[in-house]
Amino acid sequence: MTGGGVSFTAPPPSTPTAAWFAGGGGAGGQASIVQRITYATDTETATVRGPLDGVRYSQGATSDLNYGWYAGGRIGDALSMVSRITYATDTNTASNRGPISYSAWFIAATGNTTYGWFGGGLNESGGPTGPVSTVSRITYATDTDTGTSRGRLSTSFFGMAAAGNTTDGWFGGGENDAIGTTSIVNRITYATDTATASVKGPLSLARQRLSATGTPSYGWFGAGYNPNTPSPFFSSVDRIDYANDTTTASTRGPLSQARIGLAASTDSTTYGWFGGGFNPPSPGTKSIVDRITYATDTATASVRGSLSSARTYLAASSGIQ
Repeated sequence: MTGGGVSFTAPPPSTPTAAWFAGGGGAGGQASIVQRITYATDTETATVRGPLDGVRYSQGATSDLNYGWYAGGRIGDALSMVSRITYATDTNTASNRGPISYSAWFIAATGNTTYGWFGGGLNESGGPTGPVSTVSRITYATDTDTGTSRGRLSTSFFGMAAAGNTTDGWFGGGENDAIGTTSIVNRITYATDTATASVKGPLSLARQRLSATGTPSYGWFGAGYNPNTPSPFFSSVDRIDYANDTTTASTRGPLSQARIGLAASTDSTTYGWFGGGFNPPSPGTKSIVDRITYATDTATASVRGSLSSARTYLAASSGIQ
C-alpha cells in the first residue's frame, strides 16, 4: 500500500495460508488431480490446480512454505517418484524430482524447513508385498538427488500417519504383519536420524489408514480403521503432546464422520483440516473437509467447504498461496 508518498511492502506470511490435497482414488479410478483449500475462505469448494506429474494414490507429502513434495504411492506397482508443487505457480503441472530411496505405498511423511522424512509403507520391489521400516530423507535444496536412507522405524509398518515440528517427527498407528493394527508411536529425532526411531507413548487405540496434522507443540491423529473392532471405521482424534510423549495420547473431539484414507494439513498455529477419505455407506469416497480448532479441540470438528471431487488415499501439504 502507499501513504504520504512512501511505499510500504507487507512482509510475506510466516505461517501457511493454504493447503494442497493431491492424488488419490475415486470415481473413475486413480488421479493426479490437485485441489487447493484457501484457509481464509475455507467454506468454499476447493479449487482445482495443476496436476501432479503422474497418477498415484497412498503417497506421503511434506512441505516448506513455498513447495510441497509428494513421494511414493502406487499405480500398479509401488513408486519411489517425487513430485514437487511450486505454490506460487500451482496451475502448472508438478515437476518430477529425484526419487526417495525405496518404493512404497501407504507411506507417511513429515519434515521441517530443510528436509522431509518419508517412512514405512508397503514395498513390492523384488518380491511379494510386505511392510517396511525404511526411512528416506530428501534435502529440499538438492531435491533432484535420490533421497538418502536414514535410521529405521522400530518395526515395519504401513498405513500410519506422521506429524512433527522443527526437531522431531512422530509416526503413529499403522499395520504390521506380526501384530496387526497397532497403536505404536515412533519418534525420529532429526539431528540424529541415522539411529533407529524410539518408541514413545501409544495412541489411545490401535488404528491404521489414519491421518495427522499438528502445531510446534502437539500432533492430532484422526480417523482410521481397525478390522478387529465391532465398528471398524473411526472418527476419533488423538492428540500427542510432544513435550510429554511417553504417555498415552489423549482423546479429543471427533471428526464429523468416520472414515479412512483421508489427508490432513495445518496453518501451524490455530487450525487443522482433514479432507477426503472413504467409508462404505454410499457414496463411499468422500469430498468432506473437517476443521479442528486447536484451542477447543474437545469439540466435534466443524464441516467446511468440500473438495472439488471426492478422493481417498490422497496426501496434503501446506504453505503460502
